[in-house]
Order: sequence, then C-alpha cells, then structure tokens
Amino acid sequence: MILDALVNTVGRVLDVGSGEGTLTRELGTRAAVVTGIDVDASSIDLARRTTAAPNVNYVQSDVLAPPFRPESFDAIVSVAALHHLEMSAGLTQMVSLLRPGGVLAVVGLARSRPVLDLPRDLAAAGASRVLRRNRRYWEHSAPMVWPPPETFTGCRRIAESRLPGVRYRRHLLWRYSLVWTKPTR
Repeated sequence: MILDALVNTVGRVLDVGSGEGTLTRELGTRAAVVTGIDVDASSIDLARRTTAAPNVNYVQSDVLAPPFRPESFDAIVSVAALHHLEMSAGLTQMVSLLRPGGVLAVVGLARSRPVLDLPRDLAAAGASRVLRRNRRYWEHSAPMVWPPPETFTGCRRIAESRLPGVRYRRHLLWRYSLVWTKPTR
C-alpha cells in the first residue's frame, strides 16, 4: 500500500519511525533520496549497519522536533509508528515537512472498541494465526506500545480534521491506512 501510494514519487522521501530500515531500503530503489528518522538509537544503528545504498540515510531524532526545514520532502511514509506519538501533533508535523503536492502515506495501529469491534477482532485473530503459521516470524528491535492509545474511530476523526480529503481505510490485524496529497497553493 505504501509503495503503491508513491507511484509517482522520485524525489526526497522521509520514513517516520523507520526502525531497522526495512521500508527505507525498499524506498531507496524508487526515490532519489530517502531519509529514515527514528528516536530509538539501537534501531537506527542496526539500520545503518544493514544499509549500503548511498541514497539512503538515517537520523536519530524525534519527528516532533526534527532537524529538517519545512516542506523538505516530496513524500512522507510511516508504518506502525504514529501510535507512539500524540497523533494530532505527529500528523501536523508531517504535514509541515511535506511540500505542496507531496504524498503522505501511513499504516497505523489502533485500538478496538469492546463489543462493537468484536467480529472484526475475531477475523483479525484468525488471520494473525494463519500468517504466523505460514510466514517466518520477525522479531523487531523497536520499542512497542500496546494497546495503541487511539481507537479506530478516534484515528479517523483526527486524520480527517488534520488532513482534509484523506483516504482512510481500515484493515485487518488492527491496522488502518491514510493516504493524503498536500494541496498545492
């Protein structure tokens, strides 16, 4: 989903919460310059050790106080990181770093509502079991936040208030996605 959202992006891309650099390295095959930012020092160290591409770099920093100028990036992506931040502040900062016409693509985690989300949660639990049986398990080094602080309803509300016209989709495995293009002036 993230890579599909960036089909036309060939410039500068920021990966927020880049962790060990898995997505950052993949983006490096599609973009001129890719920067991964993560607050976790051990994740950034591992990413630097496992990335050889000259167009990919990593910055250990908090995205809420980044070392970048406003409108520095043609695209900003984030996978499973937004719930580590106060969502409204995180989206606001990402928007400020995105140039007009740029794309923001997020896959996030949210908390279910008791009873109301039970059917979807049961389906997610079943899908998770199938995936664990059929795929190699990957133990990441990044810190975890569970359960996520926001519900799906809360995430949608915040996203729609900060990103007018955002495309919000809810997915299995307790995930949602946001794709938004910053308006040109």
